Amino acid sequence: MCGIIGVLGGHEVAPVLVEALRRLEYRGYDSAGIATLNDGRLDRRRAVGKLVNLSDLLVHHPLPGKVGIGHTRWATHGAPTEANAHPHLAGPVTVVHNGIIENFRDLREEVLAAGHSLESQTDTETVAALTRLHLARGMTPRDAAKATIARLTGAFALLFLFEGEDDLLIAARRGSPLAIGHGEGETAGEMFVGSDAVALAPLTGRITYLEEGDIAFVTRAGIEVFDAGGAPVTRAETRIDTSAARVDKAGHRHFMDKEIAEQPVVIADALRHYLGVEGTALNLPAALNFAQTDRITLVACGTAHYACHVAKYWFEQFAGLPVEVDIASEFRYRNPPLSPRSMAIFVSQSGETADTLAALRYAKGRVAQVAAVVNVTTSSIAREADLALPILAGVEVGVASTKAFTSQLTVLALMALKAGRDRGRIDDATLDRHLQDLRSLPGLMTHALALGNTIAAIATHLATARDVLFLGRGALYPIALEGALKLKEISYIHAEGYASGELKHGPIALVDAAVPVVVLAPHDALFDKTTSNMHEVLARDGKVILVTDAAGAAAEAADVWRCIEMPVTPALLAPILYALPMQLLAYHTAVEKGTDVDQPRNLAKSVTVE
Repeated sequence: MCGIIGVLGGHEVAPVLVEALRRLEYRGYDSAGIATLNDGRLDRRRAVGKLVNLSDLLVHHPLPGKVGIGHTRWATHGAPTEANAHPHLAGPVTVVHNGIIENFRDLREEVLAAGHSLESQTDTETVAALTRLHLARGMTPRDAAKATIARLTGAFALLFLFEGEDDLLIAARRGSPLAIGHGEGETAGEMFVGSDAVALAPLTGRITYLEEGDIAFVTRAGIEVFDAGGAPVTRAETRIDTSAARVDKAGHRHFMDKEIAEQPVVIADALRHYLGVEGTALNLPAALNFAQTDRITLVACGTAHYACHVAKYWFEQFAGLPVEVDIASEFRYRNPPLSPRSMAIFVSQSGETADTLAALRYAKGRVAQVAAVVNVTTSSIAREADLALPILAGVEVGVASTKAFTSQLTVLALMALKAGRDRGRIDDATLDRHLQDLRSLPGLMTHALALGNTIAAIATHLATARDVLFLGRGALYPIALEGALKLKEISYIHAEGYASGELKHGPIALVDAAVPVVVLAPHDALFDKTTSNMHEVLARDGKVILVTDAAGAAAEAADVWRCIEMPVTPALLAPILYALPMQLLAYHTAVEKGTDVDQPRNLAKSVTVE
């Protein structure tokens, strides 16, 4: 969601702040701003809308200074206006904040009662105002920040900058991620603070991640960190691959387009990691053992939740394990009973999804093992799980997840196969056959992506629709849900996914000649059942877009409005492969409509608040 950057620099800092914020655009935002310290005085610039508006403002009203903080805001408290944009300034202190301060109303009343006015509707301004009160009572900046943080309830990543303090940034995290960058090479002697490594990668590869409850005092000489109990601690320094954190479109029109196209390579890399160079061994962590597991709970949000839905079919089929799939925001509040012999698996691209992280913390100690499937191995979810399996998708900038989704599915498929082998439900020969199938996946994906022009032609018609239905059976049912979500996210067309057999239990009432219906139907054991439901749509003049393989097309293409012919694929791979035409259909429809594909309205990439 919101993005934070802070720099203790050796040169003019405004351009550095803006460029770092540009790298954080993928997180989602509706306003942006920076504040700098120049000759001991604070000043700021803020603008609503895209970051280019802030850049234009700085051309006409420059902001000098070698120390500064910046922010991209995704509105929670208060509309996206300049007054509500960060940084928030209260006398000698300015603050940027990710998260939600739950007790801000009480703090706001306290500030107003002390005779201070507030200009915004945000929870963040109360943080700056309360810090100003502490400063007015004679506290030092360090003590004022600590006293303010102690009063806060909720989730936050905070960064403070004070007048007269040109060698101090104060950072704190509780619930939202925050990282400290140590200058090196051309930036030696400088220090940086950021929401994630993506913002810091061009500046340094030396990163220290703050832990839950930490407060850090950052100077050019280094950092002092205090834990939640106030004790001084040393946090490990990590090296990041700055090339892996590179953010560019590589010649593609949109990041989403690039990330869809990257999937064959990304999946091949993941398979090499987990199957070895020869691709004959299943190299999952030895600690991941399903032999004594009595059930699995899969927990995630959004697209990752649909990946869990697919994995449910796999774990049940290959391992004979009962599986529950939960939305993290529901799981964390319903006090679910958990078996001490069960395994809980949490899936998150960012590894910082607030609801998923809270659900993980609930499960720890109540189950035998907590596993995480994540893209960011240094994230909170990865660090707090008993073991973490990286999906190795690389940086995903497009808000609508594509390569991360198929990478999650690939890792979950490998886990399900291991569960089947651990429990004696599949033998070595069967495992080898499935692994051989998985090794064919990158090539099949390349064939599927070659259908882009066919799908783009269909999208020109789909762009005029008001409603679209997606149907699928078995493990393709969650892909129908994901296809509908993708279309909603980036084209703003209302879409719903259904299990094919549920069509006659209500949704068929929506079908007429104006409603396109996307049917996912590989020619498998469920093909006849699915196409029987499809004919119910055709009988009511529905416009069917059939996604199938050669055998399916030979049987049914003559009856439907459009057919997308996929390569023949083993049943295990079908949910992963059939996700690609869903992505392409949504992408080309959004392009046809002219929406903001990479940063759709109201959405954020990393949801670090409830």
